[in-house]
Amino acid sequence: MSIKINWGTAIVIAFALFMSFILFFVFRVQSDSKYDNELVTEEYYKKEALVQNDINSEQNANALPQKLAIANTAEGITVSFPKDLDFKKIKGTVSLYRPSNKKLDFANPIALSNSDLLIPKKNLVGGLWDITVAWTYDGKSYLNKEEVYFQ
Repeated sequence: MSIKINWGTAIVIAFALFMSFILFFVFRVQSDSKYDNELVTEEYYKKEALVQNDINSEQNANALPQKLAIANTAEGITVSFPKDLDFKKIKGTVSLYRPSNKKLDFANPIALSNSDLLIPKKNLVGGLWDITVAWTYDGKSYLNKEEVYFQ
């Protein structure tokens, strides 16, 4: 006795096997804590409350006659603050985020001896960096964000 399978039955069996294969991996990823697939930050509502402050700070930075400049140089990454501002009154932090590896992220406080801040090459790994400069001058906050590809 031999079993004959026609085309319709073969397609249904193949479709059922494919669905089982996909569902197996969906359930495996959802149930395994190793695959943390949360898209929301832990302190979502606190972060959301700060968004308007960030927008205002970015608008302040864009309204400056001389803009902050971030440049990729042979020595590293240079953050140049506007020359018409007194660099001694500039306070804040420069945060560097590596999208591909969270362990490489770091932040430097702004401590200036002139209007330029150098992030040395030795602190950087080649690749894409998201740079956020959050700074204040005379009580007014400013925020600059830029992506730099460092080699």
